[in-house]
Amino acid sequence: MSTLWTAAELVAATGGAMPRGAAVTGVSIDSRSVKPGEIFVALRDARDGHDFVADALARGAAAAMVDRDAPGAAAGAPLLRVADTLAGLTALGEAGRARSGAKVVGVTGSVGKTTTKEMLRTALSALGPTHASAASHNNHWGVPLTLARLPRDAAFAVVEMGMNQRGEIAPLSRLARPHVAVITAIGTAHIGNLGSQEAIAEEKADILAGLPRDGVAILPADTPFIGRLRERAKQAGARVLTFGEAAVADVQLTDYIGAAERGTARVLLDGLPCSVHIGAPGQHMALNACAVLAAVHALGLDAIRAAEALSGFGAGAGRGQRVTLRLPGGEALLVDDSYNASPASIRAGLSVLAGQKATRRLVALGDMLELGDAGPAMHAGLARDVAAVADRVFCCGELMRHLYEALPPDRRGAHLPDSAALAPVLAGLVAPGDAVLVKGSLGSRMALVVAALKARDEASRADGAGVEP
Repeated sequence: MSTLWTAAELVAATGGAMPRGAAVTGVSIDSRSVKPGEIFVALRDARDGHDFVADALARGAAAAMVDRDAPGAAAGAPLLRVADTLAGLTALGEAGRARSGAKVVGVTGSVGKTTTKEMLRTALSALGPTHASAASHNNHWGVPLTLARLPRDAAFAVVEMGMNQRGEIAPLSRLARPHVAVITAIGTAHIGNLGSQEAIAEEKADILAGLPRDGVAILPADTPFIGRLRERAKQAGARVLTFGEAAVADVQLTDYIGAAERGTARVLLDGLPCSVHIGAPGQHMALNACAVLAAVHALGLDAIRAAEALSGFGAGAGRGQRVTLRLPGGEALLVDDSYNASPASIRAGLSVLAGQKATRRLVALGDMLELGDAGPAMHAGLARDVAAVADRVFCCGELMRHLYEALPPDRRGAHLPDSAALAPVLAGLVAPGDAVLVKGSLGSRMALVVAALKARDEASRADGAGVEP
């Protein structure tokens, strides 16, 4: 692999000291997945990364960034010593952005930001070398890490930005300095921390803080906060393009034709009609695609080629991914939407489940978190939507009890205290012909339910059970 950072560049970017120089090909913060040639950055989180420096070097890391002595590291190990490793990573990200000639797109929003980021990765990759945030690396260390990994030859970069509290997005945007800033939606995620949707809209609009004076803001036309978002864009000196179903949208979704595995969006792009075939189902995916086309158009690129590339897009794990489960006697379908949840995203997941052919439609839901005092009512308020799609509903967590008790009795499957308790129950009940939606906030750990379903699939395959070839 080509050199990402020379030793001299690492020292210059971070202001650190590196007695024994080493060029590196990548940047890692996880000793378990570090690749040979990368620099391991010893951050502090639940555990102190300095305790894993020796392991990272043993796995082939070319160097490690530290701010104190690393236990077990050999004398003379290639260590980049900085005052603080998080500040060092941030400085490295700032240097990565400063040296890059890439056109940068920043993405935030209450829902859909990771999917939109991945759609942008797919679309822009058809037009040039593209770099994008890994997973949901969108916070105070995720954005610097994304920029520190930015290849020298990238033509485009897509940087996702998230928040939990007020005041978090503006510094991320100033670090990333996007040419185009996308706000996917204004919802209720984190309303418990911010207090109101108005405050959420203001925080999301802070992504405009990093735009240059000739930058472009991509805004959701259908939100009731569009007026305020436009005002914030004007204050930032940004040009505005809107997307959505509203007739005034610059990129307007005029029709959506859904199928079990994919969908087709009919779109007017600045008044010109085009069809976008998307390799993932759901009208929310079509709206995300509209945001992507708006961003590509804002960069002055070929939006038609970008639209064609989206036929190869597929939802990722935890983001609506469709997984076939092989069971004794046949197959079931898992819709893995387990990474996060809000009222809007649960309704979107239900629409995907409704489009699947199935003997039974099962829904497994964990608590939606950080909703504050409105949490119980927001959970109960989903009952009608859930009951309209699901044959049986399985819930876990105290907040989801409010939904479960609001359901008609004939839709109730079970309510369990947590996902660890729910996982074996659902895995034991799923049967051939079923379609199962699994969703919940990250803190609800609904990935445990997904893992239990996949374990049953793996056991069936190992036993040679399921549908005969």
